[in-house]
Amino acid sequence: MSIPSRHFDALIIGAGGAGLNAALQLASADVRVAVVSKVFPTRSHTVAAQGGVNAALANVLPDNWHWHMFDTVKGSDYLGDQDAIEFMCREAIPTVYELEHAGVPFSRLDNGKIYQRAFGGQSQDFGGDQAARTCAAADRTGHAILHTLYQQNIRARTHFFDEFFALDLVRDKDGVISGALVLEIETGEPLLIEAKATLLATGGCGQVFRTTSNAHINTGDGCAMALRAGIPLMDMEFYQFHPTGIAGKGMLITEGVRGEGGFLVNKDGERFMERYAPRAKDLASRDVVSRSIVTEVKEGRGAGENGDYILLKLDHLGAEVIDKRLPGIRESSRIFAGADPIREPIPVFPTAHYAMGGIPTDRFGRVVVPVGSGSEQVVAGLYAAGECACASVHGANRLGGNSLLDILVFGRLAGKDIIDFVRENPYQRSVDPASLDEAMSRLTRWDQKGGGVPAHQLRADFRKCMEDHAGVFRTEEVMAEGYQRLCELRDQFKDARLTDHSKVFNTARIEALELQNLIDVGLSIAVSALHRKESRGAHSRPDYPNRDDVHWMKHSLYYREADRMDYKPVRTKPLTVESFPPKERVY
Repeated sequence: MSIPSRHFDALIIGAGGAGLNAALQLASADVRVAVVSKVFPTRSHTVAAQGGVNAALANVLPDNWHWHMFDTVKGSDYLGDQDAIEFMCREAIPTVYELEHAGVPFSRLDNGKIYQRAFGGQSQDFGGDQAARTCAAADRTGHAILHTLYQQNIRARTHFFDEFFALDLVRDKDGVISGALVLEIETGEPLLIEAKATLLATGGCGQVFRTTSNAHINTGDGCAMALRAGIPLMDMEFYQFHPTGIAGKGMLITEGVRGEGGFLVNKDGERFMERYAPRAKDLASRDVVSRSIVTEVKEGRGAGENGDYILLKLDHLGAEVIDKRLPGIRESSRIFAGADPIREPIPVFPTAHYAMGGIPTDRFGRVVVPVGSGSEQVVAGLYAAGECACASVHGANRLGGNSLLDILVFGRLAGKDIIDFVRENPYQRSVDPASLDEAMSRLTRWDQKGGGVPAHQLRADFRKCMEDHAGVFRTEEVMAEGYQRLCELRDQFKDARLTDHSKVFNTARIEALELQNLIDVGLSIAVSALHRKESRGAHSRPDYPNRDDVHWMKHSLYYREADRMDYKPVRTKPLTVESFPPKERVY
């Protein structure tokens, strides 16, 4: 079969904040860049980020980047790499000003400066009073940033392949990544895009769980492509459950609600966070608040007819504040919870939200893999940025407001590094036909009718199993049982079939292709969690309730082949300042 091909200097898979910021650097430098997105770019999941982006601008309260760094290291439960964290926190300030100059319509203070709100895990003076560090555009910050970046890319003449699905990476005969095979969703026709450098910016994998704040497109595609290329995924056991998803639905209620003065209560009207985090209360770190909510419900203090959620009150803020600062939240609550927060509380419960782990990279976005004796090797021409990547700035738990910062800082830096790489490697490597055939087999496999479980049913079973066995609280027994069931589902996938082969739309094939990605990435979470025998950040094990810095101060590495695990040390030495040594993490 002859497959049409296109050639570019650089290929970016994913059109969220990381992909678009990288593309903007490249297009502005006259590098021929293609961006592949399975949805129209402004529907990428960055558009759903609500609360804001962190930067120590000190517009509302005193602040500096060193305090931001301390909070991020502490929030990571000391598993974050401190050199990367320092770099991100220092770069936050010029990054936000660059966005402002690009046209992002941030909310403003009376003096004209960018408005900043309080978020969880923030402090002044290395753990002192609450800080206000999160730069916001009402409660639609991601929307404002994504649309601005897209408009700037159109101005720079970036080439977009909208509604194309990335099937797999392709290599040359030496094993070097030389582009990707993609599928036009509308026609079902494959297209080979060859490039000197490829950036994976495909976002998160929240759809591995049944209840999630993530969009339907967040199926871990980039992480799964990396796994199939023999690259491990790092720290996948650390999956964040956002404390305030709309109960039973999963849609996000931003931490900005609590930053503006909202608070959580149980069925008795008690502000229970005062018991779990006496100082920070409702603005404790996300893992702390999520576990507190689940504990309240398990101990019988949940609200509602079935006692299965907690209430988030913000009616005391008044209609004017809510309509000015939280208009999207009011709209979402009315539509999905049937509650108008001006008059009544919002029912909330933790929802699967964010992967701290991902494809291991350095702070320039270059994918790195272990090569023995504690050393690492850069995978030539392959980059990753955003939620699918792990530069390890989030460690075991991400602070709110650091996700937009992560994608913007490292997307920008990856783009700049690709410029240098393309100039130093001006010749396109030819794709190995065997590599192309292997990528194509992922698509042609669904041309066979098969006699197994329908793919849509298998997808539902897999996501429920992940939610039941790899959720907020994990034990050896629960996870071991879950792993066995996940392996059974992985085996069933080999014979899975599309529901009705005579009436299949291309979207059904896309969902089946996504299912394979979900299975690969879901297993990486489950296996990594089963092996880590401690509680740290978002990984909470009642059977190992304490953090164990002696045995587990290390990054996990999951390989798809035989579900193999490996480990590497945490980089505790920052770039220019003193290290923050591990200590008890209290709020």
